[in-house]
Amino acid sequence: MKKIKIDILSRVEGHGGILVTIDGNRVEEVKVNIYEGPRLIEQLLIGKDYKECLNIVPRICAICTLSHRYASIRALERALGVSVKKKVLLMRDLMLLGEIIESNALHVFVLALPDFFGFPSITEMLQEHREIIMTGLKIKEFGNLVMKTTSARMIHGENPIIGGFGKYPLNKELNEIKRKANELVPMAVNAVEFLSSVKVPNFCEGKEKITFMCLNSGEEFGFVGDTVLISRGEERNVDEYENLTNERVVSHSYAKRCTYKEKTFTVGAIARVNLLGERLKGESFKYFKKMYNSRWEKNPLFNSYAQLLEILFVLEKIPSLIDEIKRFKNPEIEIPEKVSGRATGAVEAPRGTLYHHYDLENGIIIKAYIITPTDQNLDEMERFLRIAAENLLKKSKKDIDSKLEMVVRAYDPCISCSAHLVKVVHK
Repeated sequence: MKKIKIDILSRVEGHGGILVTIDGNRVEEVKVNIYEGPRLIEQLLIGKDYKECLNIVPRICAICTLSHRYASIRALERALGVSVKKKVLLMRDLMLLGEIIESNALHVFVLALPDFFGFPSITEMLQEHREIIMTGLKIKEFGNLVMKTTSARMIHGENPIIGGFGKYPLNKELNEIKRKANELVPMAVNAVEFLSSVKVPNFCEGKEKITFMCLNSGEEFGFVGDTVLISRGEERNVDEYENLTNERVVSHSYAKRCTYKEKTFTVGAIARVNLLGERLKGESFKYFKKMYNSRWEKNPLFNSYAQLLEILFVLEKIPSLIDEIKRFKNPEIEIPEKVSGRATGAVEAPRGTLYHHYDLENGIIIKAYIITPTDQNLDEMERFLRIAAENLLKKSKKDIDSKLEMVVRAYDPCISCSAHLVKVVHK
């Protein structure tokens, strides 16, 4: 019996490892081990006034802080009967687009790109590919600017609140965002051209199509919705989140796992592009048609390509979104009509569909349930790790290790907000 053990995954958000057990020429077991201790955020919310919720839930993650805040706001506003004005919705779209850009750029250009060229990190890539890396860092910096402008802080901004925003940005601030977005579009196009020329390995490619899930954003490609599209041809309301995810506990992980109808599924950029790609516009649609093929339905490594298409789409969308925001006056904050209720809110976080559910009685939270994208993807990671291990059994130990890590990194797992060097132990 042989074991391939990667104690600490590198270039991911947090602490995790891989254990593959091999019996002869057969892969016996595959585990993605999550070492991060449970944060118990949901339990911390019980008994709290609902107004405190928005100060607590973004602390789950400093990368996806606005996704958590937005999903929480959507749930609480539905539960409390709050209906906001058009400008509020547009501003929330803008803040989420900023987070999509920042997080996608971090993953594509810093965490995942070295895998496609065989480098241990972007530091070693700088000599040969300095221009593409600097492009990625500029795009990421722009995402940070959008997040800071809309939420008042780059991380854990408090400006988005129930019923609106505490403060609206000045037109000159919005104009600067528009100017920079227009400036970055050609750079993003060059990045798409660059990545589209890179061959995607097939060592983890499955025979069956992946089951994808994402929110139905309406007629256009987007990141907010009230129903969930499933690649099997189904559409379900977000209120059915428990039946869509079926969270369960496993012994080797502090993170829960999810299946749909007892089968694994994928959320995230690759799911959004597979399900909503025909709704893209402009250059992003042009490159979607050029780059997309049936392999995207079977190979998780295409997630980085999907993330880059989303970056291009968002940069193209922001200028017209800014123009629309500026048409409206700053509305007053909407006050909740009631203090009791229950509802689910969902948004597409960078890594996939994020659910927040709350039950309220007299303004007090009596139930809180949060389901993150990484929870939903973990079983799928293990499935593709098994495929990769089976296909790579004849390769060298070093080659297997790096490619197994590549599979996990493809999903951009948000275990927590830290990064570690890899330590590989063979037994």
